[in-house]
Amino acid sequence: MDALWISLGAVVVTAGALWAVSARVVTQIERGVVFRLGRAQPDPRPPGFTMLIPVVDRMKRVNMQVVTMPVPAQDGITRDNVTVRVDAVVYYRVIDPISAVVQVQDYAFAIEQVAQTSLRSIIGKSELDDLLSDRERLNQGLEVMLDSPAAPWGIDIDRVEIKDVALPESMKRSMSRQAEAERERRSRIITADGEFQASQKLSQAAGVMAQTPAALQLRLLQTMVEVAAEKNSTLVLPFPVEMLRYFEAMAGGSVPLPRQAERS
Repeated sequence: MDALWISLGAVVVTAGALWAVSARVVTQIERGVVFRLGRAQPDPRPPGFTMLIPVVDRMKRVNMQVVTMPVPAQDGITRDNVTVRVDAVVYYRVIDPISAVVQVQDYAFAIEQVAQTSLRSIIGKSELDDLLSDRERLNQGLEVMLDSPAAPWGIDIDRVEIKDVALPESMKRSMSRQAEAERERRSRIITADGEFQASQKLSQAAGVMAQTPAALQLRLLQTMVEVAAEKNSTLVLPFPVEMLRYFEAMAGGSVPLPRQAERS
C-alpha cells in the first residue's frame, strides 16, 4: 500500500514538473513562434495561456508593438558639395512574426543598418536646400528605401522622419550673410518702389496744375510748402523759386510768394 502511494506521488510530481515545463503565457503585446523539432509551426501562439510539448517544442516571443528606433547621425556630402550631418528616427512594427524570426537573424539590427545606409544614400542624392526645406519628400523617399528590404522580413515601416541637419559653422555664416543681403535687397526695392510712386503722383499733380489758373497753381504750391514745413521735411518742393515768381506774376501779385520757397 505504501509503495502504491509512493508511486502515485511520484506520478503527480512528474506530471507537475512536466506541466511547469510545458506551460507558457504569451502577453497581449507578443506572439509566440513555436519550433517543433527545429521546424517553425505555421500558426504563431496568440496571447494567453498555451502549452508546449516538453523537450520537443521551443517557443520564441516576438514583440508586435511599434518600435521607435533612432538612427545615429550620418556624415555625408550633398549633391551640391556641402558636408552635413543628418540623423533620423524610424517607426516600424512586426506584422509577420514567423518571417521576422526565420528570414533574418536579428531584424532590429538589420533595420538599423538599412536605415543608416539609406540615410547616407539620400544625403548624396539631395541638395542642401532640399534637406532644409523639403523634408516631407525626403522622408517618403527614406520610407520607400527601407520598406523594400523590410517587407520580406515581415516588418512594416510605419514612417521615417529626419530629425536634424547639422551644418558646418562656415556654411552657417554664409547663409546668414545671404539672408542679410536678401533682406537689404528687399528693403531697397520697397524704397525704390515708394519713390517711383511718389514721382508718379507729382507728375500727375503737375499735369493738373498746368490746366488750372495761375493763382490757383500758386495757392497749391504754397499749400505744399506749408505741409512740408509742418512735417519738418527737408524736401520743400521740386519747383525752383523762378517758377514760383512766374506764377506770382501771372496771378497779378494777388498771392504772396511763400517764404519757404524764397529761402530755398
